Amino acid sequence: MACFFRRSIAAQLGRTLQQSEDAFIPALSAVAVFKKQQNADFKLSISALRTNGILPSNGDIQMQTEDLAAQLKQDSVVEDISAGSAVVNFKVNRKLLVQKMLEPFGKDEDEKYGLNSELFHTLKRGTTLVEYSSPNIAKKFHAGHLRSTIIGNFIANLKQSLGYNVIRMNYLGDWGMQFGLLGAGFGLFGSQEKLKQNPLQHLFEVYVQVNKEAENNEDMKQAAQDFFRRLEQRESQAVSLWQQFREITVDEYQHIYKRLGVHFDIYSGESFHQDQAQEVVQQLQSRGLLKTSEKGTGVVDLSPSADMSSVCTVLRSDGTTLYITRDLAAAIDRQEKYNFDEMIYVTDKSQAGHFQQLFQILLSMGQSWADRCEHVPFGLVRGMKTRSGEVVFLEDVLDEARARMLHNMSQTKTTKEMDDPEDTAEKVGISALIVQDFKGPLQSDYTFDWDRMLQTQGDTGVFLQYTHARLCSLVRRNEGVEAATFDPSLLLEQTSITILQHLLRYDEVLYLSAQDLQPKHLVNFLLKLCHLIASAHRELPVKGSSQDVAQARLRLFSGACSVLANGMRILGITPVNKM
Repeated sequence: MACFFRRSIAAQLGRTLQQSEDAFIPALSAVAVFKKQQNADFKLSISALRTNGILPSNGDIQMQTEDLAAQLKQDSVVEDISAGSAVVNFKVNRKLLVQKMLEPFGKDEDEKYGLNSELFHTLKRGTTLVEYSSPNIAKKFHAGHLRSTIIGNFIANLKQSLGYNVIRMNYLGDWGMQFGLLGAGFGLFGSQEKLKQNPLQHLFEVYVQVNKEAENNEDMKQAAQDFFRRLEQRESQAVSLWQQFREITVDEYQHIYKRLGVHFDIYSGESFHQDQAQEVVQQLQSRGLLKTSEKGTGVVDLSPSADMSSVCTVLRSDGTTLYITRDLAAAIDRQEKYNFDEMIYVTDKSQAGHFQQLFQILLSMGQSWADRCEHVPFGLVRGMKTRSGEVVFLEDVLDEARARMLHNMSQTKTTKEMDDPEDTAEKVGISALIVQDFKGPLQSDYTFDWDRMLQTQGDTGVFLQYTHARLCSLVRRNEGVEAATFDPSLLLEQTSITILQHLLRYDEVLYLSAQDLQPKHLVNFLLKLCHLIASAHRELPVKGSSQDVAQARLRLFSGACSVLANGMRILGITPVNKM
């Protein structure tokens, strides 16, 4: 394991510089591998030591580097020490590298590989509430919600694997003026018969129709406002229609979540907080934070000089609450209920201003925990179209990904031997969607490209799945060869060393992902691992090798397979064993 080597190097540094070995752990990192190039395994950043006050921050940095490298000695763990540019490089004993890195895989510790690293000791593990997906009721699940769903799921998976107590919450848009429109519109254009046949499609059609009508028709707008007011006043007819819409939608969404392999601990929604929203208004009033604007709306002044140059509206002139009022109430309620240590909201970047205001108002209300709330913004997806047309519903995208993947798979002979090619095509299609989405920084917009996304070659989710299935097949074909022990000296070729050097970075990649909540680090790590495995398949055959060589190589391949599967699961991808 990487932590064994990091610890050993840190111990020697601690003795040499008379400091605690823990002080050196953050400054040590595994060196990124380049194909076929022999390089050191770890590097120590001299700038990090200067920043931490372990070395003087004024001297010549290169002289400090060379001086420290000269003081350090080779030992049973480290076989070479050299000075680079402002880093000290360490090359560890090759046989020990093979032994320590592959040891855990023989002991049923595959699932925990890399997760017990000392790097994670600094993480403040506690309760993390992640709010993601959060679609609007009575509207079809739009492709735009896909990003929030898979990014939130990744963050929840990552935190959970690192030992946090994670609460996964879906906060549905199930209240507000849109329901006024839908309620009034359903009375005119809706049909209970059509609602039974294709619930969300019908509600979507009603919504489009009533919106068009309301554009030029004041009476329609008024009818919508009246319906929403009846809803806020709990009039039974309005509430029962609203309830019907909500149940239908949650039911439909759950089918999609199941396909995506996503689950929630809690389905909440704006409707849960309308009473508390009125309490929030009273609290704002009693703290002197609520002002009345010229238009008669209730606002909170957020301008630094308290001159009303920047305000946030929390109450309509007719006294009904807004989205942000309910968000304030929801945040306070969650802190009381779940006593979270951090709360993460995953929505598109257009809502950044909303969350800035939300956190600012909470702080001014004396809710100091608002500092531990975070918004993770993401960009837009351009060009996501299905063959049939423009408005893209997620269900159609998933169906098309599955169909295209099934077509691609049908060209290979192994597909015919599968128990359930459709299920495999579904999982691989979803992997392709996820990897295309996660390769770059989350805040960037990206252009959706069906053909590139579904290629087997190149950096795609299909390539990840293909590599995993190929490794599983290798292990299956050599059942009985794998043994409890193996000889590390039989894995000293540069090809296998390069894979192990790459695996040294696994815990660092997870640590980095936990810092900035970006999946790209893990995606790129796994894609690189797949490229290295592809070379190893060619250069380290298991079949036709002597038994002890076959055993050693199989240990390497099954270890790589475990790390690949663990990483894929954190990303929200279900690994397939056959393809």
